[in-house]
Parts: sequence; structure tokens; C-alpha cells
Amino acid sequence: MAEDLRAQQFAFSRHLRDPATHPAPVGIESRRMAVYRDLFFNNIHGLLSGNFPVMRKTLGEDGWCDLVRAFYAEHRSHTPLFPELAREFIRYLQQREGEARGDPPWLAELAHYEWVELALQIADDALPQHHPDGDLMTGVPIVSPLAWALAYTWPVPQIGPAYQPDSAPAEPTLLLVRRDADYVIHFARLSPLVFRLWERLAPGQATGLAALQALADEAGVPADAAFLAQGAAMLERMREEGSLLGTGPL
Repeated sequence: MAEDLRAQQFAFSRHLRDPATHPAPVGIESRRMAVYRDLFFNNIHGLLSGNFPVMRKTLGEDGWCDLVRAFYAEHRSHTPLFPELAREFIRYLQQREGEARGDPPWLAELAHYEWVELALQIADDALPQHHPDGDLMTGVPIVSPLAWALAYTWPVPQIGPAYQPDSAPAEPTLLLVRRDADYVIHFARLSPLVFRLWERLAPGQATGLAALQALADEAGVPADAAFLAQGAAMLERMREEGSLLGTGPL
């Protein structure tokens, strides 16, 4: 009896996920089965549409529904939590053979870009211990866990119904995304030099001075007084906006 129930449950779930491939379990009225199918799919469709409005508009309603149905049928989520559904959708797009299925080449990156705002809104990372007024040049700058530096191959902030590029630009799109004390999300473009500085600061192991000197050496420019002064000013701006918290112990 238990095995029969288990088999029926699996048949039920397979049909809900992919009714075109898996027939409905025997003995369930078709009208009732249709209610279940629509209820489950519409919940997933509604949640993802709210998380990825630009992608939905860009793909068009038919293309968007086809993509959501494919995700619903093919992906096995790692969590039952609804707030994590958008992350599961991104995992699906990153693993999906998009080129073979006619997906735009920027699809997964656009999804990640749209997800970042929600992810930062609900992030509950505790701030590490730090000295808010510490010297950013002689001390070790501490990066806020609520500030993320992101690099995209595609110009994701511009992609939408009116702009769908076929080839990636020569330069990547570099962004700093942060959440302020009022839970407002801010996006800012980064130059390659500032992005590389952020990468050097993120581990929280180098002083500001050491990070700037290594950056100058990497860029092939002298770490003279003017370069270091500009770098120090950049570090202070990062602290003022909240991307850097202050300094930590050496």
C-alpha cells in the first residue's frame, strides 16, 4: 500500500512538472488535475515574473512562459524556500544548454543582474568587527559584506526589449552594488582600475597603502605621491558611502 501511494505521488508530481511528457495518474478527474497544474505553475510563474521583469519583457510573454515551463519541468531545486527560487532559476540558466536551445547569449548574466537587488535586500550578513575611523592607508580596509563588486561580459544594465546585443563588447561591465542603512540598493559603474583595487581589498589582508602600491605595479605606473593621494581619496569615498566599513586588525 505504501509503495502504491509513493508511486502515485511521484506520478502526480511528474505530471504537474511536465504534463506534455508524463500522463496524469489514473483515477484523478481531468478537471481537477487541470486546477492543480494551473495552480502550481502560476505560483512559479508569478514569483519569477516579479523577480525578473526585464527578462520577461525582453523575451516576450510566449518566450518567457516557455522558459519558466522548462525550468519547472527540468530543474531540481536545492531548497524549498520561496525567497531562494530566483537563485535556483539562475542556477538553471547557468547549467542549461542555452545556445543549443536558442537562448540569447546574455540570458544568464541578465538574470543574475536582476537577482542581485533582491539578494542584497534580504541579505542578513553580520558586519565584521572594525574600527570605523581607522586609517585606511596604514590599516587594513574592511569591505562591507553588503557591497558586491560584479563583472559581466555583457552590458546587462542596458539590455531590454529595445537593446539585445548579438556580440559582447570588448570591455566587461564592472559594477559595485551596495545596500545602505535604509535598505536602498545603489548601483555604480567601476573603472577597471577601481575594480582591481576592490579585488585586492576584499580578502581583508593588505593595508590600503600596500594594495595601492601593488595596483600601481600591476598597472605599470609609478606609485608616486600623486597616485597614492588619489588612491587614498578613493578609499575615503568608499568609506563615506559605506562600501568600506573602516579598518581591521593587522
